[in-house]
Amino acid sequence: MLHCIARMLDPLLRLLWPPPGRHRQPCAHPLPVPPSPAPAPTAAPVPEPWFWGENSPLVRPYLLAHERRQAEARRQRGRRRALWLAVHGIDVGPRLIHGKEVTS
Repeated sequence: MLHCIARMLDPLLRLLWPPPGRHRQPCAHPLPVPPSPAPAPTAAPVPEPWFWGENSPLVRPYLLAHERRQAEARRQRGRRRALWLAVHGIDVGPRLIHGKEVTS
């Protein structure tokens, strides 16, 4: 049975892979290569400006999260300090409440 399968596949394989040792005949008349035109002079490239991290739209999300946590911690410290000072009788509350100036 294997011999029959090999006999059927042999012509197909000969079409796909040429026998070893045979090479294509070289082309009798090579095509002429046209001379390449001289490159046109170009202006010097303008250097790109330096980009700082603040100007880039690509900002790492963990940096933004860290800055938000720092800002929230700073506000929380201010609220705790104001509460501690209020307990001891010192008023450091906001000077503007709803757009009106508040005096102590």
